[in-house]
Amino acid sequence: MKVEVVYARPRQARAVQVELAPGATVRDAIAASGHRLKDEEAVGVFGKRAAMDQPLAEGDRVEIYRPLAVDPKEARRRRARKA
Repeated sequence: MKVEVVYARPRQARAVQVELAPGATVRDAIAASGHRLKDEEAVGVFGKRAAMDQPLAEGDRVEIYRPLAVDPKEARRRRARKA
């Protein structure tokens, strides 16, 4: 089965199509893509958080999320102080 593994960097995105055996998991897809997952990175399938052992289906998009640069609540506080 074919799935896509996507990782977005601040200025560019990387998308890799990988061919996997039926019953493959998120972990298998990331390994096949060549991406080295860091501890602070989370993963998801089509925008929903996923466990590394979640099985995949044909055409799924595995997404690797990098950590936020700034906590959204803190960013709102900073904007409110400036205003």
